Amino acid sequence: MNTTKPNHIGRKISRIRELRNMKQEALAQAMGTNQQAISILENSEVVEDEKLVEVAKALGVTVEAIKNFSEEAVINYFNTFNEGNNFNHYNTCTFNPLDKVVELYERLVQAEKDKVAYLEKLMNK
Repeated sequence: MNTTKPNHIGRKISRIRELRNMKQEALAQAMGTNQQAISILENSEVVEDEKLVEVAKALGVTVEAIKNFSEEAVINYFNTFNEGNNFNHYNTCTFNPLDKVVELYERLVQAEKDKVAYLEKLMNK
């Protein structure tokens, strides 16, 4: 059960940071502060606008994105990729990559055989 309040700005910052695969230390470094300050920030329900601008810049998002962030929206966004948007169509291989490797190898071997035959022909003259 989720016990966090729906507009807990610190928690939203934490989730966006996690989704961006960023540790507290990295966010702290980007903001010119320390990890403890980020921990305190992420536990704060309310964050000053000036600080929110700094956080948004460091995370590479807008202030509005932080304020309007919701877990449900993120889940719905990612679920749309599997629901008829032909997303999988663009990521499906229409050939076997191993066959392509074998084909390339065979062409390289044939090129080497052709070189050897040409050099033998030159030596026999």
